[in-house]
Amino acid sequence: MTPDSITALLTPPGSAVLTEACAAYTPGSELQLVEKLRRRYDAAVVTAAVTQASLRHRAVAKFGADDAARMFFTPDGLEQSTRSAVASHRSTRIAGALPGTSVIDLGCGIGGDLISAARAGLRVTGVERDPATAAAAAANLSALDLPGEVLLGDAEEQDLTPYEVVFADPARRADGRRVFDHNAYSPPWSFITSLLEGTACVKVAPGIPHDAVPEGVEAEWVSDAGEVKEAALWSGKLYGGAARRATLLPSGATIADAPEAEVGPVGQYIYEPDGAVVRAGLVTAVAAEVDGWLLDPRIAYVTGPFLVETALASAYEVIETLPYREKTLKAWVRTNDIGTLEIKKRGVDVDPAVLRKKLSPKGSRSATLIVTRIGRDAVAYSCRRPD
Repeated sequence: MTPDSITALLTPPGSAVLTEACAAYTPGSELQLVEKLRRRYDAAVVTAAVTQASLRHRAVAKFGADDAARMFFTPDGLEQSTRSAVASHRSTRIAGALPGTSVIDLGCGIGGDLISAARAGLRVTGVERDPATAAAAAANLSALDLPGEVLLGDAEEQDLTPYEVVFADPARRADGRRVFDHNAYSPPWSFITSLLEGTACVKVAPGIPHDAVPEGVEAEWVSDAGEVKEAALWSGKLYGGAARRATLLPSGATIADAPEAEVGPVGQYIYEPDGAVVRAGLVTAVAAEVDGWLLDPRIAYVTGPFLVETALASAYEVIETLPYREKTLKAWVRTNDIGTLEIKKRGVDVDPAVLRKKLSPKGSRSATLIVTRIGRDAVAYSCRRPD
């Protein structure tokens, strides 16, 4: 996508081609659709329209059907954009602390965070250095009837003084590959930490080391439907009073306290904490919630005598404790007529897919096998999900 191709789709003729392309699009139909539309329309506009139809189809998972059907995307912009539920959570937190405030979004991409912030009543300005992506962001605010502006430029060159809140989503890709080291972000980490000296929110990868978070800054790990999506760093007037926090969507459950927890033998239930809880180092909060204890002080499994409903973890009822030996586990699978086998693991070097293949489940029943380490020894627990 180019700025000109997005602009062309905003004209009445281009909009007509886009509408037709979206109505006729099905996954895998791109070449046939392009060929069909080129018989009646300009080739360049057709290519842009079919590309948008494909991107809108993919965008439904992140933005929902209604918004995706009206928005404009670039391939990289869609891939790197924030899921709307996560962006909405973040904007709601900013608006709750500073209602109606001005926010500048450095590296706004196709505008996913701008959209959520504008809907939360915040006054938004986006900055994006890629012309096509900036054009898409501006088009998205307009398409969704939201106020705000998008500036074409470099994040590090912006005058931030007119804005009370700075939001930044540094690039975490280089040469098409994902970057995991925060020191390789763009803009650089030194620039990010300078932003965090004021009132800011910075989106970072969930694997950020705890010791990389500056003093006086809160790190919040966020999951959506059980999948860890990101961490966000909060500073200044947005600081929530905790060094680390875990927030689970869509429930909105949040914890920021890690009490002491005892270690003991397996109880009637094993609890697998949500990934955001694990990343935030708050596993002991699950133990407190379910009146339980840790299986091992270095492993993120909690156990307890009772089934306690909690948004912080998934529960499994323990049926049997097994030695972690392939021969024993194969006999267990065969004896219990297991055909559908879910394998969970922590602290052991095992690939669940490889282990499942070795155990050859071919029966009619379902089961969960939790493989973990207690001290130096690997152990397996035969479990079932509670009804």
